[in-house]
Amino acid sequence: MTVYSPAPGGTGILGTGSYLPERVVTNETVAARAGVTAEWIERKTGIRERRYAADHEAASDLATEAAVRALADAGAGPDDLAWIVVATSTPDHPQPATAAFVQHRIGARRAAAFDVNAVCAGFIAALHTCSRLLAGPGTDGRQRLGLVVGSEVYSRIIDPGDRRTAPLFGDGAGAVVLGPVPGDRGLLGTGMRTDGHLHDLIGVTAGGSRKPASEKTVARGDHFFRMRGRDVRAFVERELPDAVAGTLDAFRVTADEIDHFVPHQANGEMLRSVASGLGLTSARVHLPVERHGNTGAASIPLALDHARRTDGPVDDDLVLLAGFGGGMTLGTTLLRWGR
Repeated sequence: MTVYSPAPGGTGILGTGSYLPERVVTNETVAARAGVTAEWIERKTGIRERRYAADHEAASDLATEAAVRALADAGAGPDDLAWIVVATSTPDHPQPATAAFVQHRIGARRAAAFDVNAVCAGFIAALHTCSRLLAGPGTDGRQRLGLVVGSEVYSRIIDPGDRRTAPLFGDGAGAVVLGPVPGDRGLLGTGMRTDGHLHDLIGVTAGGSRKPASEKTVARGDHFFRMRGRDVRAFVERELPDAVAGTLDAFRVTADEIDHFVPHQANGEMLRSVASGLGLTSARVHLPVERHGNTGAASIPLALDHARRTDGPVDDDLVLLAGFGGGMTLGTTLLRWGR
């Protein structure tokens, strides 16, 4: 069952930022390891290249770079932040939270920080959570700002020989700064659902309390990310249209009013196919997946930042975000652009 939650009025996106590691990994490189061809990868996924983090880079390093850029875009400083929420399924460590490292590195001494893990739907969950936390001024009367970051380093958990996952995933981070906007703009609401009976479609089975790390788990490759690709695609094709329609209905918006659709950048070929059946006839669909691949929780803010710097959105545009991933969890957020 989908849970719909209206956002508190007057909280919107003030700035965006993103970061992609310097190392470019081509389809030719991935294909040689996965036993496929570069042509096969592009035809099946729409991806031409992805980025891999440097040996010294972890999720918090990528997140910090994106955060600094988003703050600059918003004209804000670290002391303006009250909350930092990082969405990631590839944290620096099991604990502490990756958000704590980001808070430290950007010098946001006044901000509380924590992580959210809803895998590829994580940014949607983090965005709505942070907007709720920002509702109303703080006890000191100051208007507070929030930082929401999606950051992933999937190259560390991908089996390079797995043709189902290696061609798809890359590393990156995207961030937004949330704060006050005119009351008719900003986040309008979010819809989320989780189908927990499908939890085995996507996951990393070892390294947690269920199956702690051991020589046997490492030898079996249980620390690698695994995905039942056909079943995941079937889930998206079946559930995303209903999720989009339900969100539009819940917040009294028609499909032809949507100006921009920014989905999770899972697979370009699949998304083009699914998007054509969503009824978003007036929307520009943003799919920069070809340049960075599937970056998990980072993919929506990466795509949103790319959209802002190319062909929209502009003031008063209606924007629909959609994320879907492990759990299986699916989330959509509707917002009216304005800074």
